[in-house]
Amino acid sequence: MTFKPGRGAFLIVILAFVTVCSCRFPEAHAREAAASAPKPMIIKEPENQAAIRALIDGFVNAIRAKDIDGVMAVFAPDVVSFDLGPPLQHGGGEAFVKRWHELFDSFHGPIHYEVRELKIAAGDDVAFSYSLNRISGTTKAGAQADRWLRWTAGYRKTNGKWLIVHEQVSVPVDARNGKALLDLKP
Repeated sequence: MTFKPGRGAFLIVILAFVTVCSCRFPEAHAREAAASAPKPMIIKEPENQAAIRALIDGFVNAIRAKDIDGVMAVFAPDVVSFDLGPPLQHGGGEAFVKRWHELFDSFHGPIHYEVRELKIAAGDDVAFSYSLNRISGTTKAGAQADRWLRWTAGYRKTNGKWLIVHEQVSVPVDARNGKALLDLKP
């Protein structure tokens, strides 16, 4: 390769430019990244977690009392529920209310309901919780019902009020035979 003075000077200028830029780039990049980073949200986690816990406590008390209005008060009108029975998905409205009436009407006397291992994660306007819930009592047929369920709920805060917008209720299933395992306990 033959050295040409014009080309060599050009390469030295390019090399010097790259060196200077690479030395300054991390600082410039850090400033740009800091300027464009999302601003931290002010999350009132303890306050919101306490509000969710109070909502769940009211929900439990309403189930125990077979209080349909108390139960419906925790759900958004457009709630989506993945409940135990068919179909695959339930929505809000009269069909949702009817399912709760059917549950309450299937028990003779009080319904015993408890929530264990409750975990809550809450931001400013969305939250979720999960727990193991037990429902027990005497059915209208005289049988003793006692089931543990897995319950997950998603919440949205609208106009300062938390409501359940999605819930999932499930029980474990034996994958070999496709049957629900209703006798498991925590």
